[in-house]
Amino acid sequence: MAALLLAPIAIVLSFVGIGSVPMFILAAAALIPLAWLIGESTEHAAHHTGPGVGGFLNASFGNAPELIIALFAVNSGLTDVVRGSLIGSVIGNLLLVLGAALIFGGRGQLDRYSSLLSIGLIIAATAVFFIPAIPGFSGDPDRHSLAVISLPVAIVLLLLYLVVTTVSLRRHRQLHHVSDDPKMMKGWSFRHSLVVLGGATAVTVWVAEILVGEIEEFATAAGLSEFFIAIVIVAIVGNAAEHGGAVVVAARGNIKLAGEIALSSSAQVAVFLIPAVAIISWAIDPLALSFRPIEIAALGGATIFTAILLFGGRTTTWRGVALVAAYVALVGVFFVAGDRDEGESESSNSTSIEWIYPGASS
Repeated sequence: MAALLLAPIAIVLSFVGIGSVPMFILAAAALIPLAWLIGESTEHAAHHTGPGVGGFLNASFGNAPELIIALFAVNSGLTDVVRGSLIGSVIGNLLLVLGAALIFGGRGQLDRYSSLLSIGLIIAATAVFFIPAIPGFSGDPDRHSLAVISLPVAIVLLLLYLVVTTVSLRRHRQLHHVSDDPKMMKGWSFRHSLVVLGGATAVTVWVAEILVGEIEEFATAAGLSEFFIAIVIVAIVGNAAEHGGAVVVAARGNIKLAGEIALSSSAQVAVFLIPAVAIISWAIDPLALSFRPIEIAALGGATIFTAILLFGGRTTTWRGVALVAAYVALVGVFFVAGDRDEGESESSNSTSIEWIYPGASS
């Protein structure tokens, strides 16, 4: 696929320097074929593992950009960017990625047990996020005491994720073993699929880093708030792999795998990636999970809305449209909300987003 050449071209030109606007456009274009390749390799891997494990693999590899972006932001003291982008990633997967997959996939059936389990994990995460979030609604949201409170919350969520994932993967392996079809074993070998998946993900992380490094110029020109950049733009960039993977496999009629990709990724960000970032941040600068009221409300509302639509395990185009429409509505809310008021935050989190990647706006 010739379009895959956009990625190495973008990487080379990032060292040369061609200007922020064209670099942003080129990097964004390069993510599209990379997302297609991640979806292709995931689908081939799923032939050997079943849709449940296939969705888990896509979520694990596809969430790598979010982790890298978050850790860069933590290192630069951009705590609001970290929190916003991570919450935005969960919401984006639930509404935008899943909605787009349902639109392209149309009528079908999800693994109801697995879908409700993922949604249940997100609800559990939303509930425990209130513990550090409520005291952070006033005063400095980055004060050390909130980071201390966030640590046990992160550990509990991480343990919950490990237990539930272990049980869920065992179930998926048993189901796939029972229904194994030799015809489905054609295509790439499992090893080949994993190698391509890992390589495409690594390049995606690199290109996503370039893209985020150029967002500041774009955001300044557009007059967007740092909060909007984090919860919408950075989150969408980090979710590029899930967007492409879910849409590609849904368009090919594999709506069950597409649903697993979107929902597994949402749950993984909520109960694994966010806690992991909070724990790892102690080696850099402790991060408090003091989410804003609008972030908690949007996360809870998006989760409940998705649960209602998918409770029966059935998918239709109109359900996909409803999910995407809900996401568009939230984007409007995020745009109006803007950054934290000075009274809402005493932290000096005014560093430009360009500092996520030093020298990015050269």
